[in-house]
Amino acid sequence: MQLIIVESPHKAKTIEKFLKGDFKVEASKGHVRDLPVNYMGINIANNFEPYYVVSPDKKQDIKRLTEQAKKADVVYLATDPDREGEAISWHLAEVLGLEESKTKRIEFNEISESAVKNAIKNPRKIDQNLVDAQQARRVLDRIVGYSISPAASSRLNESLSAGRVQSVALKMVVDREREITAFVPQEYWNLKVEVKPQDKQSFKVLLVEKNGKKYKPANETEARQVEEILKTAPFTVDNVKRAINKSHAPAPFITSTLQQDGSIKLGITAPQVMQIAQRLYEGVETPKGHVALITYMRTDSVRVSADAQKSALQFIKENYGEEYVPSKPNVYRSKKDAQDAHEAIRPIDIKITPDSVKDILDKNQYKLYKLIYDRFIASQMSEAKYDSVSVTVKANEYGLKTSGKTLVFKGYTVVYDDTKKEENDETEGSALLPALSDGEKLDLTGLVKEQKFTKPPVRYTEATLIKNMEDKGIGRPSTYATIMAKLTDKKREYVRKDKKFLVPNDVSYSLIDFLVKYFPSIMEISFTARMETQLDDIGEGGKDWHNLIRDFYAPFERMLEKSRITDVICEKCGANMLIKSGKYGNYYACSNYPTCQNIRAVNEKVAISTDMICSKCGSMMVEREGKFGKFLACSNYPKCKNTISLTENKGVCPTCGKPTKKMMSKSGKVFYGCSSYPECKFMSWDMPTGEKCPTCGGYLVEVDGKIKCSSKNCKYEKNAKS
Repeated sequence: MQLIIVESPHKAKTIEKFLKGDFKVEASKGHVRDLPVNYMGINIANNFEPYYVVSPDKKQDIKRLTEQAKKADVVYLATDPDREGEAISWHLAEVLGLEESKTKRIEFNEISESAVKNAIKNPRKIDQNLVDAQQARRVLDRIVGYSISPAASSRLNESLSAGRVQSVALKMVVDREREITAFVPQEYWNLKVEVKPQDKQSFKVLLVEKNGKKYKPANETEARQVEEILKTAPFTVDNVKRAINKSHAPAPFITSTLQQDGSIKLGITAPQVMQIAQRLYEGVETPKGHVALITYMRTDSVRVSADAQKSALQFIKENYGEEYVPSKPNVYRSKKDAQDAHEAIRPIDIKITPDSVKDILDKNQYKLYKLIYDRFIASQMSEAKYDSVSVTVKANEYGLKTSGKTLVFKGYTVVYDDTKKEENDETEGSALLPALSDGEKLDLTGLVKEQKFTKPPVRYTEATLIKNMEDKGIGRPSTYATIMAKLTDKKREYVRKDKKFLVPNDVSYSLIDFLVKYFPSIMEISFTARMETQLDDIGEGGKDWHNLIRDFYAPFERMLEKSRITDVICEKCGANMLIKSGKYGNYYACSNYPTCQNIRAVNEKVAISTDMICSKCGSMMVEREGKFGKFLACSNYPKCKNTISLTENKGVCPTCGKPTKKMMSKSGKVFYGCSSYPECKFMSWDMPTGEKCPTCGGYLVEVDGKIKCSSKNCKYEKNAKS
């Protein structure tokens, strides 16, 4: 028996269709082990070695896979064809104890019969370079996240999360918002003039120049002056340009462009796009069985296989006509830093049209499949052609302009129209212009002034933020959706959405200011992009991942230590206090430790002197305020820890008769505890009256103006004032 292990049960189901007889397909259901959740899990002292743990919910899966692997003659690891997939294969081999001699790694860009069978014919070993690149990313991100997050949380007294890439993305959003806030609109005026050649239709031109330089009147007075000049000025056609413009078809989707168009055209988030695409890649149930619809969706390559291109061209010819087939097949170049490991995202079988599976897919699956399908077909089609004209008109020292274009041949736009009208292109119109010649005289027939103001930069949307991250080399295709999810996470919500636009919340400004102040190099876009390149070098076998982390960690540790030093002065020795996190929250600790062991809470209010004497040591008592209200504390703390609550006691303990105190649990829930604790350990979620129930003998509590029995089985109740 030969065993194939994939990640997803859906993927396993699709592959089982193609393989019969001696093959068994099992799913690992994702990662079988990873870094621990509750602590860093990186041994800094031991060359930054990661400590991997098996998730408790994976033990049954591991047991199942181990039993199957023992029965198998050959085990094929067919996890996703990327770094993370390579790492999952490595983890599987380690956890299952697979023998190297009978373990083979296979990968395929699409889940089709030919691709799977071809992969089985061409197995390889696990690529340790790719595994190391993934390990380096995880270790690097874990060190940064698990070091900076507590530091930021302590400093800002908020539960915060920071990350190597997500924080840079958040900074882009915050910086843009600050640009918008600081923006001062500049007034300008548009002058639109209607002119008419003799015996021809009139048309409109816009004032754009003065003495050959760009020009707009800056205020109403200036606009009126120009208006008076134009009313008597001679108008002539200065230049007429006509041309046939061509628009080339866009490349097929890569991960980033799919996420961008998913947001723009379908109104779904990047994480949703990837989730839906994953299902289309793994396969859906059809009357003909489980069928995969698209190629692998994590890619930065626009490359397309010769067979796929040939099928597309034949489909275009049969369904749209010979004129929609380009004279030479369209070829696209991937970006310089693209890994180019896989093809672009495209339909596996061009014959499976969106309409043919519309009733099988849910609404969003259908929309995304149609988007991918149409974009791929369009990418292989001929250019769109436009008849364009540009006219410049002269009036004394002023230049006026208009332009327009008319679609002559739809080309690829018959399938996928990606044309966008520029918002600032005020000279372009759709109206047909009359036949004009240079030097032709024109008559003024109308003039309109319009006050305008320059506009601030536009807020990022998910689509534009992903595009800017991609352009600047921040992150990789597989990380964009995760970054978007973290920024908009409801738990912390660093960014909220105003319609489609990303708006930073208040805490984001404080977080970014902290990170820029104490971790400036990490927040630099160039540093983040450079780190991505170095991770690529590891994947290509050019660098030891331990060296990369070591080179990074030394300066990072210095920045981290500096971030903990505060301006708060130790009242005992005069040294600066450090901010730290402990079991009970944030606290200040003297940097002169162990010589000075002074500590105090971050949240405590300024102490107020009193004339009361501590009953335990004779020092003066000071008034403070904590989470349970005001209290008196010995000024000789921490040597003397005597305290006296000043908070009004509420309720009476039914056990000992002493007052109870209103307190708060760690989860934030209010409860009432006996003021004589620990001698009396009575507590109640509701305020006790100190009285006994006349019906059952239980203690009575006051709730919403009613006196009730604390026993759930007793129905005794009366009004609190009776």
